[in-house]
Amino acid sequence: RTEQLIPISVPGHGLPQFISVCYVDGIEITRYSSDVGRAVPVAPWMKKLEDPDYWKRNTQLYKGNKAGYKQGMKILMNSFNHTRGFHIGQRMFGCELRGDGSTRGYDQFGYDGKDHMVLDPERWVYYALVDQAQVTTQKWNSPEERAGERSKNYMENICIPWLRKYLVYGEEELERRVHPEVKVSDQNVNGVTKLHCQVYGFYPRDVDVKWEKNGIDVLSYEAKHVLPNSDGTYQIRVTVEVAAEDREGHSCHVDHASLEETLIVKWGKSHQRWERHRNQGGLNVVRILWFHRQRHGFTYYTEGLCWDKKSFSPFSVFIISR
Repeated sequence: RTEQLIPISVPGHGLPQFISVCYVDGIEITRYSSDVGRAVPVAPWMKKLEDPDYWKRNTQLYKGNKAGYKQGMKILMNSFNHTRGFHIGQRMFGCELRGDGSTRGYDQFGYDGKDHMVLDPERWVYYALVDQAQVTTQKWNSPEERAGERSKNYMENICIPWLRKYLVYGEEELERRVHPEVKVSDQNVNGVTKLHCQVYGFYPRDVDVKWEKNGIDVLSYEAKHVLPNSDGTYQIRVTVEVAAEDREGHSCHVDHASLEETLIVKWGKSHQRWERHRNQGGLNVVRILWFHRQRHGFTYYTEGLCWDKKSFSPFSVFIISR
């Protein structure tokens, strides 16, 4: 489950000075912006929260975060000797709850679209991914700071309990299942045939799509990104290249939580075919794509492949322009 986006910018760029958006399973549930000045529910089921002080506490939390992120951004800029210009810092952190009851936390930072430092969720220490992060990680890992231990405490004692609550309040929406539609098409370019498998209209977001030729996996030449639709469902397109004379035996395979069996659509057929394949036994393939697009053209994302889990992860972006 994903929790938040936090942009910070100076006035004049068409962006609020501070925004925080909270997601669970790709669904936006709360939002805070400095324009409104308070945290508000977005998902209707968030209005069911029985804690009357929830929104007041979160409003104060986000107001406090604003000052902390601005200070952190100054440290980032100074470490790169950046005194002017438009720069972006990113943070993504959160927790995951898997089907077997195990949990995992993570926390990672970026600067101007590149990895900066990351938390090791096994040792609970921070690692620098660039030289400019060395000073910060040394300070955070020191006996005086113990930032990793504080992160561990947050993940285990705050993040996971709230994730469990969100799963209860939003069960009807979060647990709904919408079957995917699948369309297979081809495109000929300079003697090379591109096979496209368009999978759309599915929910939840987690899906596994691949091409096979006579039972053998065919590698896709482009990244596979799950994208949102306006109706709350998702879509993905997976493309492979094949020689013009090597067209037979290709099929698109789709695994999704709404399907009891793998959905197989053979290329060259005018209709979709459901074929009995290996039963997934309820195994839920989860492909996660966290992304945020600013109107300035910046995109930051992290993608992973996991199995049968539920997660809750804040994603923060803060912007400074001088």
